[in-house]
Amino acid sequence: MALSQTISRLRKLAACVAIFATATTAPASAQEISLIRDAETEALIADYTAPIFRAAGVSGNNIKVHLVNDGSFNAFVVDGRNMFINTGAILQSETPNQIIGVIAHETGHIKGGHITGLRQQIAKMQTAALMLQVLSIGTMVGGAASGSSEAMQGGSAMMMGGSQVLMRSILSYRRAQESAADQAGVEYLNKSQQSPAGMLKTFRYFANQSLGNTRVDPYIQTHPVPADRIAQLEEIAKKSPYFDQKDSAQLQLRHDLVRAKIAAYTWKNNPQAIARRYNDNGLPARYARAIMKYHMGGYPSAAPALEELIAQQPQNPWFHELKGTFLLESGRAKEAVAPFRKAVSLVSKSGFMRIELAQAILESGGGSAEEALQLLRVGMVEEEQSYLGYRLQAQAYGKLRRFPEADLASALAAFHKGDVKVAKMMAERAKNGLAAGSPGWVKADDIVNFKMEKVRG
Repeated sequence: MALSQTISRLRKLAACVAIFATATTAPASAQEISLIRDAETEALIADYTAPIFRAAGVSGNNIKVHLVNDGSFNAFVVDGRNMFINTGAILQSETPNQIIGVIAHETGHIKGGHITGLRQQIAKMQTAALMLQVLSIGTMVGGAASGSSEAMQGGSAMMMGGSQVLMRSILSYRRAQESAADQAGVEYLNKSQQSPAGMLKTFRYFANQSLGNTRVDPYIQTHPVPADRIAQLEEIAKKSPYFDQKDSAQLQLRHDLVRAKIAAYTWKNNPQAIARRYNDNGLPARYARAIMKYHMGGYPSAAPALEELIAQQPQNPWFHELKGTFLLESGRAKEAVAPFRKAVSLVSKSGFMRIELAQAILESGGGSAEEALQLLRVGMVEEEQSYLGYRLQAQAYGKLRRFPEADLASALAAFHKGDVKVAKMMAERAKNGLAAGSPGWVKADDIVNFKMEKVRG
């Protein structure tokens, strides 16, 4: 992807979120969304989305699923390329099927082009509102000129009543979209031979919660669930031949392990809450408590619990990755290399973990910069916008005294961090040391000549 396209896409994403926020409770700007990265959670969500995307006929390569660091239950799309899932939605979904149902529903919005349609509808309503405002003001001005208080009041009533009609029109449009996404979601679940029971359970829960409750989850506000919609969803869901199908025990365990990890990080300042929720001797509970011990007492406190987890499931890559993460964060990069290397060997595809391993190698002091570069080249095929990846590339090239390439990597790091001024400065310096016309020189030249594209609403 060209650099200008990358920045343009990020800016358009911010604009889409802002537009989406006019009709929902999505954050007002992309900068207000706190995104997190976790290889284990991302791998699980990828396994959840893959059959749904195939059933919908959309390419998973073209849709990026983002994890939002927010404890409330919410999931939303802002265009045809980005889906956002709150960590709270995963934590509150007791079964894989429940969050899969939400993903199926959101995929229905993507396939149906609903966000584009909503933006167009809002634009129409904004135009109609402007015309109504002009007519209302004209009526009130005319009433004032003639001394008619009735005319002035009529103009005011026209403005207020008209605004309510326009808002009802938008809400009606959204309800139709939600119903269409429900039907599409059930269709995708059926095609992928999965139960729509989880979707029904989730939406029924929110429908009940919205009745007379002063505090409701954002999902209810962005996805209104009136009784007739639930009745319609129940009718089509119960016709599914897969309605009574359950998640496999293996998938349920993976789901529960991810929920335990999310809980341990979400409540890291409240160990009592973690201890109360995870007070048994099951694997998810011990996983949560190992993370809790790390947050309370550092790696030495967590190490015995981690080793017990690894001993029970030596082929679980995420236990090894967690050990590497704890060691790296504790300033023990050299010791972190082995568990990260083991984790990478157990996962066929994880660019993020390859970047983590490269970081441990570079920070260990005695690692091979060449090996780190090779890991980064492979890992960044998936992580092409990783600021950390480019920063580590710059570090590795610097160790090898390949300074023009280090300057280019620094420019790319700054570019993907959003610091265009520094990116241009480093790219100009890189051009002076790279062969004119070479791929690296062309990338540097793209940055030097980059002009921020104005995003149109």
